[in-house]
Amino acid sequence: MSKKNKDDSAPIIPSGNAEGGDNIHSVAIDGLYQTWFLDYASYVILERAVPRIEDGFKPVQRRIMHSLKDMDDGRFNKVANVIGNTMQYHPHGDASIGDAIVNIGQKDLLIDTQGNWGDVRTGDGAAAPRYIEARLSKFALDVVYNAQTTDWQLSYDGRKKEPVTLPVKFPLLLTQGVEGIAVGLSTKILPHNFIELIKACIDVLKGKNPKIFPDFLTGGIADFTEYDQGIRGGKIKVRARIEVIDKKTLAIKEIPFSTTTTSLMESIVKASEKGKIKVKQVVDNTAKDVEIQIHLQPGLSPEIAMDALYAFTDCEISISPNACVIIDDKPTFMKVNEILKINTDQTVQLLKQELEIRKAELMEKILFSSLEKIFIEKRIYRSIEEVETFEAVIETIDKGLKPYKKQFYREITRDDILRLMEIRIKRISKYDSFKADEQLKDLEKELKETIHHLKNLVDYAISYFQNLLAKYGKGRERKTEIKSFQSVTATEVIANNQKLYVNREDGFVGWSLKKDEFITDCSELDDVIVIRKDGKALISRIAEKKFMGKDIIHIGIWRKGDERMVYNLVYSDGKSGTAFAKRFAMPAVTRDKEYDLTSGNPNSKLQYLSANPNGEAEIVEVKLSQSSTARKKVFDFDFSELEIKGRAVKGNIMTKYPVRKVDFKESRGTTLSGLKLWFDQASGRLNKDERGKYVNKFDGEDQIIAITASGNYKITSYELTNRYEPEKTILLEKFNPKKVISAIYWDGPSKQYFVKRFLIETNTTDKEFGFISEGIGSRLEYVTTSETPELEIEVVKGKGLDKKTEAINLEEIVDVKGWKAVGNRLSDYKVTKVKPYEEAEESPSADDEEDSAPSKTTSSSGGEKKKMSSAPLKSKAAGKLSKPQVALKKKDKPASSKSPKSKAVKASKKVSNSKKPAPKSKGKQSKAASSVKAPKAKALKKKAKKK
Repeated sequence: MSKKNKDDSAPIIPSGNAEGGDNIHSVAIDGLYQTWFLDYASYVILERAVPRIEDGFKPVQRRIMHSLKDMDDGRFNKVANVIGNTMQYHPHGDASIGDAIVNIGQKDLLIDTQGNWGDVRTGDGAAAPRYIEARLSKFALDVVYNAQTTDWQLSYDGRKKEPVTLPVKFPLLLTQGVEGIAVGLSTKILPHNFIELIKACIDVLKGKNPKIFPDFLTGGIADFTEYDQGIRGGKIKVRARIEVIDKKTLAIKEIPFSTTTTSLMESIVKASEKGKIKVKQVVDNTAKDVEIQIHLQPGLSPEIAMDALYAFTDCEISISPNACVIIDDKPTFMKVNEILKINTDQTVQLLKQELEIRKAELMEKILFSSLEKIFIEKRIYRSIEEVETFEAVIETIDKGLKPYKKQFYREITRDDILRLMEIRIKRISKYDSFKADEQLKDLEKELKETIHHLKNLVDYAISYFQNLLAKYGKGRERKTEIKSFQSVTATEVIANNQKLYVNREDGFVGWSLKKDEFITDCSELDDVIVIRKDGKALISRIAEKKFMGKDIIHIGIWRKGDERMVYNLVYSDGKSGTAFAKRFAMPAVTRDKEYDLTSGNPNSKLQYLSANPNGEAEIVEVKLSQSSTARKKVFDFDFSELEIKGRAVKGNIMTKYPVRKVDFKESRGTTLSGLKLWFDQASGRLNKDERGKYVNKFDGEDQIIAITASGNYKITSYELTNRYEPEKTILLEKFNPKKVISAIYWDGPSKQYFVKRFLIETNTTDKEFGFISEGIGSRLEYVTTSETPELEIEVVKGKGLDKKTEAINLEEIVDVKGWKAVGNRLSDYKVTKVKPYEEAEESPSADDEEDSAPSKTTSSSGGEKKKMSSAPLKSKAAGKLSKPQVALKKKDKPASSKSPKSKAVKASKKVSNSKKPAPKSKGKQSKAASSVKAPKAKALKKKAKKK
């Protein structure tokens, strides 16, 4: 930070007596602010709060590390002693030094700790400095220090020397992270993963542009979509990792960065006290691992409770990074990628300095070893026996070395000769020429390697980082999961903590009117819509008690963007007396603004109104006034014949005669098409915004079936608040109870593949049912709801153990049985691979069939498309679920595989289902279909029957 010149400072006004007494100088106040405050701000920025880019340390941290090196003898030192030693270099109190040591020690990188150093997860502080000990880690000794490449300066009192910056050969600033508040600016650099940073440094040296993201010791899940390389204005969202233990219990296993278990529990309790989430009890079971158990109140879905925790508690927080570092004594805002490149380049330069220093040392060692060898082997030392003066001795030795001077890289100096004179007679008498030659060869070999490294500096730096990774990378894997997720809408997950009441006559609504008419349960964040008899509509935020106009006809909860809520309305125009009918939706409004639903003429009034959540229409009976001249005074009107339009439309003429009364007569059902839904695999949610894979159209009482990799199925509603675990859900589609589910699974106890086909027989929603064996090692391999479940299997046949590919149709292997049945063996032979045919993803169309719920389709041989929903496969060798294998199209199969179109495969007898897999017997074995008729052969057989 630059300072102002003395000429620009405020004027100094001398004053005093004329007789030459003591002069008193006064300074203007504005001058003090101009100079002193700027000095203070510069000092705080440069010397206290913001780290330097060279080593990533603030001054107090650098002095601590220097003091630890000064005290280092390989053993632990009391932290109180470290603090006292650091105060020789740091001009501030012991408290700030102690806090800084604990902060460095808790990051578990530069300091080996002993004793109670606290816990960043729980927020527990460290023990007193006299009870805890510290020493430098091996990593710090390897990476941080080198006295030969360090620039030194005097300490604040001039008694000691301290480093200007430490020669750190590593992006330490990004590894540890830093946070500091100065005068007028602040810095916040988030910690990054140790292994990823080393790999990123290697990529930088290779000319690549790597992307790096923060990693936190507390773990959790983070969305770095808006990270923007840590520059000011970026943002990240961090969530706790929450697991569902059962329907009544959630468990927090990892917490967001910058929170503690204590603060997290307090935020949950506060949200519960405000009624935003229904929690019975919060228990902290944290020991070696974090575990906070949340016991829910009865009737609350764990998925909705999880979303409520993200919306209303510290289980989800937003962090705004602000990377600021000191470069050339000035604070500079920059991206973390730029910091990484600067640190990498600095590491290369420091390695170059070390190599050059080592090269000079080796050359000096080689020179002196050669001088020593000549001095002893050529017996130059004997020529000085008769010399009387010291100077004559030096001249004699120099004269003896003169024939050999040309072979040295520099001139022989007086100091070199003095060193030769210091060699003792005992050493000369025991001098081993062979051993000296071997040592000289080793030095020359090392010199050659050093010169090679200098010529190939980038390769040497890459090797340096790879060695660091191999030596210190174990156990430093990423702890924070990188995942993109949507922010939870608070109004969708908040618990209904209030009840809505209304006084229709006086026009008051709110949750405090407990003596008046109850409408529905609601939350404090809900909006209320009121439609009055005069045809005015008003939407407002719910409150304890609020006036919304007299003569209220309709009141309800209004949802923003809800286009399926349709209002059917009949009103009489105040000017002409004509009755109009209209259907409209109100997906977007301005809060606390009145909307006229009539034609706008005075004295208009509503005759009939209905609110329909799914666009239902009805038939109403219209009764005209007895004084009207109409021949037919009672007639029916069908709202389904009207189109749904905006709220501002005038409507269709129902009758020109005065209307006495309009009554509901008959429901006609919804007039809206099904609600198209997509499944977002990133967030595990349904949506209507076309994110993820298209599921189907939904209407009325439709349901969803979700099948997980563990071999369980669950039937749910199609509410957008539902959440499905994307890592475990392998099939999700519209539920059709008449649709057969075909599944192949590996039975752990019998070590065989089984196939089963079954119908869903349960009606319970939101409960998982297992349909594969519960033995250890059992796993689901493949599942589909296709009407013709076809796939390929790879089996091992014959004595030669040759692998052969067969096309099978699961319909031919097993009949449709109950969902608890075990099923039949997939093949008599050893199955090594299960592979479905390639399936094209289905896109929504206007003529989607309502009774089908495909998530994928595949083309059949006849050119028609058959509905198919299949799950990802799992490799037998890996034993884990893998991504869906890309199967071959039937037209693009290689000649080596047996195509179901070209060749029919034999079918064997079916094996009856049983509750347990049948063991092999020496006599007759239960045979499963080794192969079945191919689709083309099956089609030909049907044609033959028709003929």
